[in-house]
Amino acid sequence: MPTCNETNISPATFILAGIPGLEADGPWISIPFCSMYLIAILGNSLILFVIKTQQNLHQPMYLFLSMLSVTDLGLSVSTLPTMLSVFLFNTREIGIDVCLTQIFFIHTFLLMESSVLVAMAFDRFVAIHHPLRYASTLTSARIGIIGLAIIIRGSGLNIPAVILLKRWPYSKIQPLSYSYCLHADVMKMACADTTPSSFYGLFILFSSLGLDSVLIVLSYIMILQTVLSITSWQERVKALNTCVSHVCVTLLFYIPLISLSMIQRLKKKAFPQSQILLSYLHLLFPPVLNPIVYSIKTKEIRKWIKKIFQNYFTNRLQWGH
Repeated sequence: MPTCNETNISPATFILAGIPGLEADGPWISIPFCSMYLIAILGNSLILFVIKTQQNLHQPMYLFLSMLSVTDLGLSVSTLPTMLSVFLFNTREIGIDVCLTQIFFIHTFLLMESSVLVAMAFDRFVAIHHPLRYASTLTSARIGIIGLAIIIRGSGLNIPAVILLKRWPYSKIQPLSYSYCLHADVMKMACADTTPSSFYGLFILFSSLGLDSVLIVLSYIMILQTVLSITSWQERVKALNTCVSHVCVTLLFYIPLISLSMIQRLKKKAFPQSQILLSYLHLLFPPVLNPIVYSIKTKEIRKWIKKIFQNYFTNRLQWGH
């Protein structure tokens, strides 16, 4: 708990943290982080470029994939400045307004990613259960409305959370637990009763991530029911194979979150480094691995990416001669 009195109340400055015990190795730690950010930004940008330039990929599945790439890029850009400033330049101070802005964008893009995963699960259900009505059900206009709803939901839920944090008084200098700002981490630094913020944070958790995980599970229960009603084993395997990429990215998103939640409740029995490591992984792994998963598992994406690289290296060789 922070030490609060009338002489040291805000304007607050928060001190970002690195990895406990490895503060002196910040420049070396920044190398894998920079590599992951580079992979995330290039991978998701390449996915967006391929979907935008190839007219035959302007289909519901790929439009939802482009939404996923946009949220992954947003999540990467939201954490990149402070993480690199801590590990690469050892610059740890951050003002409260900048910190609250980062909280808004990190949590908004996390909720948006969860919403996109629900939309992609619905897309797979419609494609398998109603294949003949797939295109007429998920039209471009409806996908646009779903995208707008995802943005409104993600930002709308987080605006009150940031406003509540802004209202609380803070002592002048407070150390945080990570190299970026999170809602729960900043909330515990307030010099006030933060019960409203705590309850609202729980409301966001259950009404977004909790509800979304239930909807995804229900979608796959209905998908499995539909698949089991198919008589041909080849058709069953073909139908399930279209869901593999989505299942992988969903697990990449939710497993670190669930593991982090469990460790936070059992923190007395867990190493503090494990909680910090999982916190980094749940923000870094999805943007890094999602484009890799879809590039490997999706034939059309893989074909066009291969073609882009072949053309690039062919042109390089021609210029070399």
